[in-house]
Amino acid sequence: MQHVNANGAKIPAIGFGTFELEPADAESMVAHALEVGYRHIDTAQMYKNEEAVGRGLKQSGLDREDIFLTTKVWTDQFADGDLQASVRESLNKLDTDYVDLLLLHWPNPDISLKETLGALNEVREQGLARNIGISNFTTTLIEEAVGQSTAPLATNQVEFHPYISQQPVLDKLAEHGMALTAYCPLAQGRVFSEPTLERIGKAHGKNGGQVALRWLVQHGDVVVIPRSSKKEHVTNNFDIFDFELTEEEMRKVEALHSEDGRIINPSFAPDWDNAA
Repeated sequence: MQHVNANGAKIPAIGFGTFELEPADAESMVAHALEVGYRHIDTAQMYKNEEAVGRGLKQSGLDREDIFLTTKVWTDQFADGDLQASVRESLNKLDTDYVDLLLLHWPNPDISLKETLGALNEVREQGLARNIGISNFTTTLIEEAVGQSTAPLATNQVEFHPYISQQPVLDKLAEHGMALTAYCPLAQGRVFSEPTLERIGKAHGKNGGQVALRWLVQHGDVVVIPRSSKKEHVTNNFDIFDFELTEEEMRKVEALHSEDGRIINPSFAPDWDNAA
């Protein structure tokens, strides 16, 4: 298993995402992913499937120490006191004593980042989270978060796939020794019908989704967390470490970037960094 090292966190380069999975699917797919070989599972309070994820972890029969588990605190729990209580509730649902990585799910301008980072650090100091980080933070917010955190931050989880450039964010994270965790790495299935990715895939005996995932992990300090409710897709998504894209192929994938490539853009999103 390939890992990304980020400020003390050793993160498996591919994880199984559980966004939008109903509890029954989350439980069965987490168990299947771990059977396939995944050792990194990603969930969140907002997904409302932490209990199911916890059952999937138990169903796998693996030791807890062998699984890298991530969850995220929702923005309505960012106040000091609320955050710590919400994490204990998440741990109860997940049926575990700790998570390997705890993230702030989105920026919340209504609560000071200093207060929220203080609470996040306290959770880490108490041993409830081994590593901490952020999600959906822009370069400006990354800089602010790093400055307000006592402990180093491990990652920023953001949308990243062949149709969007995250170069400003990648550069900023590299400055601080942080990884980028890519959600929606398959662009919600769009990559499977992309002719460029299909052509590259044929040369390697792979599909367009596997090419997209390989392109992401070949950036270096990038972790991918594809999600699927189909066992075959979960298995195929994991099969990306037996081939390598050439520099020319990497450039061809990069050429798919577009200014309107972003998929996840809710009303409460920050002002994103501009990069076509």
